[in-house]
Amino acid sequence: MTIRKQLALHYTMIVGVCLLLLGGLVHHEFITEPRQRKALGIPELPETIWGEYAEVFFYGMIPLVMTGGWWLMRRTLAPISALADAVERINAGNLREPLPRFSQGDEVARLTEVFNSLAARLDESFQQIRYFTLHASHELKTPLTIMRIQLETMLQEEKALSPEQVEWLECELDEVQRLSKIVDALTLLTKADTGLVKLERKPVRLAELLHESFEDAQILAEPNGVQVALGEREDVKILGDRDRLRQLLLNLTDNAIKYNRPDGRVTMALRKRNGAAEIQITNTGEGIPPALQPRVFERFVRGDEARSRAIEGCGLGLSLCRWIVQAHGGDIQLSSDPDHITTATVRLPLATEAVSVAA
Repeated sequence: MTIRKQLALHYTMIVGVCLLLLGGLVHHEFITEPRQRKALGIPELPETIWGEYAEVFFYGMIPLVMTGGWWLMRRTLAPISALADAVERINAGNLREPLPRFSQGDEVARLTEVFNSLAARLDESFQQIRYFTLHASHELKTPLTIMRIQLETMLQEEKALSPEQVEWLECELDEVQRLSKIVDALTLLTKADTGLVKLERKPVRLAELLHESFEDAQILAEPNGVQVALGEREDVKILGDRDRLRQLLLNLTDNAIKYNRPDGRVTMALRKRNGAAEIQITNTGEGIPPALQPRVFERFVRGDEARSRAIEGCGLGLSLCRWIVQAHGGDIQLSSDPDHITTATVRLPLATEAVSVAA
């Protein structure tokens, strides 16, 4: 319960007690006492009557004063409530927007200044982290590219190498390619955070794109023995960046295949629902623990440690998916029933309702 509600409740209780006491006083002064005087034959003097009126008036002012105090209390605390609402809306994307001033020259105004100063320092720290990540990722690309080229060149001379050497080189090449993917994902996400990524805004037929992703998924699923099925596929058109949307579907289907049980199943579907294009990708994997589900779109968050070590990945795929979807004006959700079905649902505005897409 908020402070305003607590004080309002206390004021209401006090005013109620005051009104009860005042009612008892009025009943005693103007009903009970006159009856007793009349029964005893004692006349009531005019001065006594006016004194009783003054007494009732004095005690009657107490509830009015309490009510006025309650109103002043609400008015005084209103800026604090408004400030709390404004602070609650702060996130990493709007730290540069200062909080509005709800009062002048008092403690609330000073608290607003402190919050604005804190937000400015946080924004500066976030900017430093983003630029560091961007520059570090850029610097890592060149040595990783050189290492990949050198390993590929050595593998081309397979005849001069022993089987153990070939296996070692292939393992090293896989690790280099994995690092390259992590660096590329970090670079893209950091550029998106700093507003350096612009998306195209062209008509895209999602049915065609989903079918292409379905064909890619079949190739990815074959080594794992996972079946991929294409369900309902309505003809839906949106405005967006085809390459990024294809990356979105590839990441989701790749996750659905990797985090699946042997001989499992992946289903892809597309339909119109509530004025939006809805894509659903389900799999029959082990599912996501309930405690982890709210954090699956955070960066570097993965499933349990044992499975994470066995399955390739870095925990950036779903973060990329969320950014792509939000950049297209849509939303993405992941629901999971452990040991049964996991469903990724993407909703994107139709072409006639699509918003301007710029990260």
